[in-house]
Amino acid sequence: MVEASKTALDESAPGPAARHLILKLLVASETETLDASDAIRACALFGISDNNARVALTRLASADLIETAGRGTYRLGRAGRALGEDISAWRIAEQRVRPWDGTWVAVLIAGLGRSDRSALRVRERALALAGMRQLEEGLYVRPDNLVGGVALTRERLYGLGVEDSAPVFTVRDLDAGLESKARDLWNGKELVKGYRDSRRLLEKSSSKLDSLPIEVAAKEAYLLGDQAIRQLVFDPMLPEPLVSVADRVAFGGAVLRYDEVGHGIWRRFLAGR
Repeated sequence: MVEASKTALDESAPGPAARHLILKLLVASETETLDASDAIRACALFGISDNNARVALTRLASADLIETAGRGTYRLGRAGRALGEDISAWRIAEQRVRPWDGTWVAVLIAGLGRSDRSALRVRERALALAGMRQLEEGLYVRPDNLVGGVALTRERLYGLGVEDSAPVFTVRDLDAGLESKARDLWNGKELVKGYRDSRRLLEKSSSKLDSLPIEVAAKEAYLLGDQAIRQLVFDPMLPEPLVSVADRVAFGGAVLRYDEVGHGIWRRFLAGR
């Protein structure tokens, strides 16, 4: 299984790859454009050479993730816009949650091949993003607590890359042993600890960013903000009583506030060329 994000932030995390940094700056851009010179400056902040930044721009354009919007200026391409919508979905994640009545959504992948390593990686990442965990060999489940129910979860799984030959269905009235096993697939206490620890770290960082040199502040805001967003993107969005929803909501609010602060810092950094 593709490993999801850690349950708490890591202040010593390595810097981003050039292509990821450029894409995320474009997704966050108020003008929806990014100058090549700004992309190069941003990459330099993380020790990425000018040449590697230019190579990243070329490869992103070849993949239709970005496109030219004028001389030396880029905007998101068709594929990039779709990716941007997916990246930004974390902002409204709590709106996707509904009360849980004990029903499970299940996907059966036992009949799917495992020899195609690329397809396997895509499938495993899709299952992780959808918050699915393996209950029995080839059978993955999650609580049916998302708006749209099994139909929308099925659509999302297929959209993320799970083969559409994999049945997606609901399960109720598991026997006591399987019900207990299903509920224990996620470590609720560890998730809550991650929400609280990450929230404290974001609040601590936010309180000092304005006192830091702009380059240091921009780097810290990006690294911590990116990790926090990834933590939310890979969060399984579990219901009570599997996790404390109040702690998750509080963490999500802290990420939104930190993201806004980070955007302001990056606007100042890029304007200072």
